[in-house]
Amino acid sequence: MMPFTFVLFIGTAGAFLTTSMQKSSNAAPKDGYVTDQNNKPCNQRVSCSTNFNSQLCRISYPSGEQAKGKVNNNCDETLYRPSN
Repeated sequence: MMPFTFVLFIGTAGAFLTTSMQKSSNAAPKDGYVTDQNNKPCNQRVSCSTNFNSQLCRISYPSGEQAKGKVNNNCDETLYRPSN
C-alpha cells in the first residue's frame, strides 16, 4: 500500500509543478509585420508573441490585418496576440 501512495503523491506533485512552470514561462515579444500606409506589405511593425493562444496577432482587434513574423525576409510566420 505504501509504494502506491508514494507514486500517487509524486505524480500529483509533478502535475502541479508542470502547470505552474507552463504559466510562468512567457516568451519575449516578437515583431510581426503588416502592410504600411504606402501599401508596402510586410513593412509596419506590430508587437506580437510566439506563445500559442486562441487569437492571432493583428494590427487591431478583433478584425484588423493579421501580422506575420519575418522568416528569410518573407512574412509567413504565424504569431499570436501578446498577453498584457
